[in-house]
Amino acid sequence: MSASNATAFQSNANPGPEAAPAAAARYDIDPAHSRAAFAVRHMMVATVRGEFSNLAGTVVLDEADPARSRVEATIPTATVDTKVDMRNNHLKSPDFFDVEKFPTITFASTEVMKVGEETYAVTGDLTLHGVTKRVVLDVESPAVEVKDPYGNIKRGAVATVSLNRKDFGLHWNQALDAGGVMVGDTVRVTIDLELARK
Repeated sequence: MSASNATAFQSNANPGPEAAPAAAARYDIDPAHSRAAFAVRHMMVATVRGEFSNLAGTVVLDEADPARSRVEATIPTATVDTKVDMRNNHLKSPDFFDVEKFPTITFASTEVMKVGEETYAVTGDLTLHGVTKRVVLDVESPAVEVKDPYGNIKRGAVATVSLNRKDFGLHWNQALDAGGVMVGDTVRVTIDLELARK
């Protein structure tokens, strides 16, 4: 047996240990650089926008097996801000979010699917105003990590979804003299996340 054949034989007989799959990465939501924004039609002709702050939660992302990934998030309802104090107070009242009775909005994923190079469909249970519904978030998260000036490893993500507020018991409205209603039913939600790797 030639030296080259012997080498090939030994290589095939003892290939050595396979590379271990990369471990799932865990991230915490950075509340200082994250927000949950919403937009809803007002008086049938305009759009009112607002946002919640102080988001908290974790993201576990397994790039090798996205199905093993999971997401959990909490949003304090009392942080709602539309830049108008009177409107903010109305949204915090029992007519809408009823923040004293329902202080948080929560999301817990049940399935994560990678649908594109940098996009995911994240299915989960959204609890709002005491009602839990299954929703699907469209998530874009470039596979890029950067180090901030303090040595923290960061990654970003944007999630979007459209909700019908009445599905969550938010029924308040007011009829307009010219027809139509004060507040639209469809709420477009955009969640901007900055994630800190643990």
